[in-house]
Amino acid sequence: MDQRQVVVSENYANPITCFFHVLFKAAALAFYILFSLFVKSFVIIFVITVLLAALDFWVVKNVSGRILVGLRWWNEIDDKGNSVWKFECLDGESLARMNKKDSWLFWWTLYLTAAAWIVLGIFSLIRLEADYLLVVGVCLSLSIANIVGFTKCNKDAKKNIQAFAQNALASRVTSSLQSAFGVL
Repeated sequence: MDQRQVVVSENYANPITCFFHVLFKAAALAFYILFSLFVKSFVIIFVITVLLAALDFWVVKNVSGRILVGLRWWNEIDDKGNSVWKFECLDGESLARMNKKDSWLFWWTLYLTAAAWIVLGIFSLIRLEADYLLVVGVCLSLSIANIVGFTKCNKDAKKNIQAFAQNALASRVTSSLQSAFGVL
């Protein structure tokens, strides 16, 4: 009887959210690439690509960011007219329990999409197509806005996780000392 070690891999905890997180990114890139190769209607390419990129921006910022990595960001204008970034994240314990595959998918697709738009922008520059560079610029701006927002928010979240870990460690040490010396 052959006993094989079964490796259990972690599945996506939120497959539907992951699907939509990737869907609009892939749709915007695929539409832009295919239609700029085969259909030369700039207006259609601009409108539909930017619409798909805007849908991606909204889904990432308002849905998948919250569900996949437990982060949320927004920007407000204060009374003096200054732009103020606001960040929310789950508590340290909840963040520590987030699904690693979901998080990996979230961050990699966020950065790879921006990289793809940069490459497409370089191709537009090489082909001297300034109008298509406008489409790429809008899509890249939306991608970068999410990258900046979630990266800043993630730094706050890491501080929360560190504080949670330090508090949990201090609590364990204290309870161990109390039980070792019989103090309750």
